[in-house]
Amino acid sequence: MAFSVHVNIERCTGCGNCVAACPVNALELHSVDPASTASTEKIYVVQNGAAISLDFKDELCAGCGVCVEACPMDVITLSGKGEDRSMAHT
Repeated sequence: MAFSVHVNIERCTGCGNCVAACPVNALELHSVDPASTASTEKIYVVQNGAAISLDFKDELCAGCGVCVEACPMDVITLSGKGEDRSMAHT
């Protein structure tokens, strides 16, 4: 089953907790130049002059929700098979 991670990148601080918590290494966090990033798989926003890019590999995602639980900003949701399965803290 393919899962998808959705990040409210405008509220993401780039702390990397989700990346560190992911047991299957489906997430990578980078600082990049947005002008040189043409990939649609990267999610990025410019903060303090640097672009924060969150690279998600959906083929590796197990849908466990560990990244959602690890996010201190509560900005990550997980979905699969077209249904939103928000695992955000209540």
